[in-house]
Amino acid sequence: MYLKKLSLLNFKNHSESNFQFGKKVNCFVGDNGSGKTNILDAIHYLSLSKSYFNKMDVQNIKFTEDFFILKGVFIKANEQSEIQCNLQKGEQKTLKCNGKRYKRFSDHIGGFPIVVISPTDSNIILDGSEIRRRYIDSSIAQYNRKYLKSLIDYNKTLKQRNTLLKSFAEKQYFDSLTLETFDNQLIAFGTTIFKERTHFLELLISVFKRYYALIANQREVVDIRYSSQLNKNDFAQALKNSLSKDRMSQYTNVGVHKDDIIFEMDNHPIKKIGSQGQQKSFLISLKLAQFDFMEKQLGVKPILLLDDIFDKLDEKRVEKIISFAREGFFGQVFITDTNRDQIEKILNTSRIKYEMFKIENGGVVN
Repeated sequence: MYLKKLSLLNFKNHSESNFQFGKKVNCFVGDNGSGKTNILDAIHYLSLSKSYFNKMDVQNIKFTEDFFILKGVFIKANEQSEIQCNLQKGEQKTLKCNGKRYKRFSDHIGGFPIVVISPTDSNIILDGSEIRRRYIDSSIAQYNRKYLKSLIDYNKTLKQRNTLLKSFAEKQYFDSLTLETFDNQLIAFGTTIFKERTHFLELLISVFKRYYALIANQREVVDIRYSSQLNKNDFAQALKNSLSKDRMSQYTNVGVHKDDIIFEMDNHPIKKIGSQGQQKSFLISLKLAQFDFMEKQLGVKPILLLDDIFDKLDEKRVEKIISFAREGFFGQVFITDTNRDQIEKILNTSRIKYEMFKIENGGVVN
């Protein structure tokens, strides 16, 4: 699978940009703020129907304009698919495949899988548990649509249960039968989510450790742990035990929405003891393990987006990552970098075929 063509109209700082890509490595070089990362984000939109960097769709429309249009032509199993994403201010975002509009964005997820490695990934380590759950959920959803549906249903039921708890407090009554209905739904959806997260992480961890050893030369011991209230407790019993607390706080205090993923180095949280270089190696290894896992699940290599990842890595580690592309581990790869001479030297030394695009002020310079 690969992206053959891409066009951006009024997207972020791009007025109109058009690209035709190679099947392997494609590089965007230019100064900070030139629009390199915005091209990667456009690719992410076409793959997953949303931005990787900005939750607010309307903020991705070019300043002074009222809409954006993204188009991409993907080749998968010798079949061509044109994906188009449109957003007009004040209207709902639309996503089409070969001219046919999706009724639900979730129907598109997983069709054109993607893995992103970006400096903003540091929030996976440094920020709260919600970010780590979102990362895990996004990874699983690309190969398991049943999981995505369970996740959507769980969050909907959780919201309804919390609304019911608030209603109990405001109106000073209690309806155990209605609450039990929501509990049963929450248990069913939550158990599915817990099992799939457990399965995903069990298979991911060994691959992650292997990549970390290759990239970081295994100077330290790293690990990933899944922290969940369901690890030790039956969900139904946990909800019963938490009922008094839930009614008092008007909030559901137990469930998979409280899960966390613990990243460790030498038995300590990496966010406390890891250097920037170590954290970056950790995240790159995590994402490469995700790539490996998704390929095995889907039977196709995801597109890999590498956004300025070589900034805090020494040349040996950079060469190691590029060697994965040369040896055929990756499929299509997109790279952004501010240092054209450096990235060209590494790619030429690796004897890998690549396309180079110079980006200035939201446009391509020949």
